[in-house]
Amino acid sequence: MNPSTDSPAPVVNILRVRPEADADIDLPRYMTPNAAGMDLQAALEEDLTVGKGQIALVPTGFAVELPPGYEAQIRPRSGLAVRHGIGLINSPGTIDADYRGEVQVAVINLGPSDFTIHRKDRIAQMVIQPVCRARLAPVDELTPTDRGPGGFGHTGV
Repeated sequence: MNPSTDSPAPVVNILRVRPEADADIDLPRYMTPNAAGMDLQAALEEDLTVGKGQIALVPTGFAVELPPGYEAQIRPRSGLAVRHGIGLINSPGTIDADYRGEVQVAVINLGPSDFTIHRKDRIAQMVIQPVCRARLAPVDELTPTDRGPGGFGHTGV
Protein backbone atom coordinates (compact mmCIF):
# COMPACT_ATOMS: atom_id res chain seq x y z
CA MET A 1 0.00 0.00 0.00
CA ASN A 2 0.99 3.60 -0.58
CA PRO A 3 1.07 5.22 2.86
CA SER A 4 0.41 8.69 1.46
CA THR A 5 -2.90 7.71 -0.18
CA ASP A 6 -3.81 4.28 1.24
CA SER A 7 -4.28 3.03 -2.32
CA PRO A 8 -2.26 0.32 -4.05
CA ALA A 9 0.94 1.40 -5.74
CA PRO A 10 0.60 1.76 -9.52
CA VAL A 11 2.04 -1.03 -11.63
CA VAL A 12 4.66 0.21 -14.08
CA ASN A 13 5.61 -2.20 -16.85
CA ILE A 14 9.32 -2.06 -17.63
CA LEU A 15 11.21 -3.37 -20.66
CA ARG A 16 14.93 -3.86 -21.14
CA VAL A 17 15.67 -2.17 -24.46
CA ARG A 18 18.83 -4.22 -25.10
CA PRO A 19 18.34 -7.32 -22.93
CA GLU A 20 21.52 -9.14 -23.95
CA ALA A 21 23.83 -6.13 -23.91
CA ASP A 22 22.46 -4.60 -20.69
CA ALA A 23 21.74 -7.68 -18.57
CA ASP A 24 24.25 -6.38 -16.01
CA ILE A 25 22.43 -3.04 -15.61
CA ASP A 26 20.10 -3.02 -12.62
CA LEU A 27 16.51 -2.09 -13.33
CA PRO A 28 15.44 1.02 -11.40
CA ARG A 29 15.09 0.30 -7.70
CA TYR A 30 14.53 2.01 -4.38
CA MET A 31 17.78 1.96 -2.41
CA THR A 32 16.15 2.38 1.03
CA PRO A 33 12.71 1.47 2.41
CA ASN A 34 11.49 5.09 2.43
CA ALA A 35 13.20 6.38 -0.71
CA ALA A 36 10.92 8.44 -2.96
CA GLY A 37 12.99 7.81 -6.07
CA MET A 38 14.40 4.75 -7.77
CA ASP A 39 18.05 5.02 -8.76
CA LEU A 40 18.87 4.78 -12.48
CA GLN A 41 22.12 3.35 -13.79
CA ALA A 42 24.07 4.43 -16.86
CA ALA A 43 23.82 1.84 -19.64
CA LEU A 44 26.90 3.11 -21.44
CA GLU A 45 29.01 0.98 -23.77
CA GLU A 46 32.11 2.96 -22.78
CA ASP A 47 33.00 5.69 -20.29
CA LEU A 48 31.56 9.12 -21.06
CA THR A 49 33.45 12.24 -19.99
CA VAL A 50 31.26 15.32 -19.64
CA GLY A 51 33.35 18.48 -19.80
CA LYS A 52 32.71 21.61 -17.76
CA GLY A 53 29.56 23.25 -19.08
CA GLN A 54 28.75 20.35 -21.39
CA ILE A 55 25.50 18.42 -21.75
CA ALA A 56 25.31 14.69 -22.49
CA LEU A 57 22.48 12.21 -23.00
CA VAL A 58 22.98 9.03 -20.98
CA PRO A 59 21.03 5.86 -21.83
CA THR A 60 19.49 3.75 -19.05
CA GLY A 61 18.71 0.59 -21.01
CA PHE A 62 15.00 0.49 -20.19
CA ALA A 63 11.61 1.80 -21.31
CA VAL A 64 8.47 2.03 -19.20
CA GLU A 65 4.72 1.77 -19.67
CA LEU A 66 3.17 4.04 -17.09
CA PRO A 67 -0.52 3.69 -16.29
CA PRO A 68 -2.74 6.53 -17.55
CA GLY A 69 -2.80 9.37 -15.03
CA TYR A 70 0.86 8.93 -13.99
CA GLU A 71 4.22 10.36 -15.02
CA ALA A 72 7.79 9.47 -14.19
CA GLN A 73 9.94 12.39 -13.07
CA ILE A 74 13.67 12.05 -13.70
CA ARG A 75 15.56 13.98 -11.04
CA PRO A 76 19.20 14.60 -10.18
CA ARG A 77 20.99 12.68 -7.45
CA SER A 78 21.94 15.07 -4.67
CA GLY A 79 25.37 13.51 -4.08
CA LEU A 80 26.41 14.04 -7.71
CA ALA A 81 25.09 17.58 -7.61
CA VAL A 82 26.84 18.60 -4.39
CA ARG A 83 30.14 16.78 -4.90
CA HIS A 84 30.61 17.19 -8.64
CA GLY A 85 28.12 19.78 -9.95
CA ILE A 86 26.29 17.18 -12.05
CA GLY A 87 22.64 18.06 -12.63
CA LEU A 88 19.93 17.49 -15.19
CA ILE A 89 19.44 20.15 -17.83
CA ASN A 90 15.65 19.70 -17.78
CA SER A 91 15.14 18.89 -14.13
CA PRO A 92 12.82 17.28 -13.51
CA GLY A 93 12.54 15.48 -16.80
CA THR A 94 9.07 14.10 -17.50
CA ILE A 95 8.28 10.69 -18.93
CA ASP A 96 4.67 10.77 -20.11
CA ALA A 97 2.35 7.78 -19.85
CA ASP A 98 2.26 7.38 -23.63
CA TYR A 99 6.06 7.45 -24.19
CA ARG A 100 7.54 4.04 -25.04
CA GLY A 101 11.13 4.90 -25.93
CA GLU A 102 14.26 4.33 -23.88
CA VAL A 103 14.53 6.53 -20.80
CA GLN A 104 17.60 8.71 -21.22
CA VAL A 105 19.06 11.21 -18.79
CA ALA A 106 20.16 14.67 -20.00
CA VAL A 107 23.03 15.51 -17.64
CA ILE A 108 24.88 18.82 -17.41
CA ASN A 109 28.25 19.38 -15.79
CA LEU A 110 28.09 22.59 -13.76
CA GLY A 111 31.12 21.57 -11.72
CA PRO A 112 34.69 22.89 -11.77
CA SER A 113 36.19 19.98 -13.73
CA ASP A 114 35.40 17.27 -16.25
CA PHE A 115 33.32 14.38 -14.91
CA THR A 116 33.44 10.81 -16.19
CA ILE A 117 30.37 8.59 -16.09
CA HIS A 118 31.06 4.86 -16.06
CA ARG A 119 28.79 1.97 -16.97
CA LYS A 120 26.45 1.12 -14.07
CA ASP A 121 27.02 4.47 -12.28
CA ARG A 122 23.86 5.66 -10.58
CA ILE A 123 23.22 8.90 -12.45
CA ALA A 124 19.67 9.99 -11.63
CA GLN A 125 16.51 8.95 -9.84
CA MET A 126 12.99 8.29 -11.07
CA VAL A 127 9.90 9.26 -9.08
CA ILE A 128 6.45 8.03 -10.15
CA GLN A 129 3.76 10.66 -9.60
CA PRO A 130 0.05 11.04 -10.32
CA VAL A 131 -0.81 13.72 -12.87
CA CYS A 132 -3.61 16.22 -12.53
CA ARG A 133 -4.87 17.41 -15.90
CA ALA A 134 -6.41 20.83 -15.49
CA ARG A 135 -9.22 22.44 -17.44
CA LEU A 136 -8.42 26.03 -18.43
CA ALA A 137 -11.18 28.64 -18.11
CA PRO A 138 -10.53 31.86 -20.07
CA VAL A 139 -11.63 34.94 -18.10
CA ASP A 140 -11.48 38.72 -18.58
CA GLU A 141 -9.66 39.30 -15.28
CA LEU A 142 -8.18 37.39 -12.35
CA THR A 143 -9.19 37.65 -8.71
CA PRO A 144 -6.88 40.22 -7.03
CA THR A 145 -4.47 39.19 -4.24
CA ASP A 146 -2.08 41.03 -1.91
CA ARG A 147 0.82 39.79 -4.01
CA GLY A 148 -0.67 40.68 -7.35
CA PRO A 149 1.72 40.33 -10.28
CA GLY A 150 4.85 40.44 -8.07
CA GLY A 151 7.32 37.86 -9.34
CA PHE A 152 10.93 36.84 -8.91
CA GLY A 153 12.38 38.33 -5.73
CA HIS A 154 9.52 40.74 -5.14
CA THR A 155 9.57 40.08 -1.37
CA GLY A 156 13.31 40.67 -1.04
CA VAL A 157 16.16 38.41 -0.03
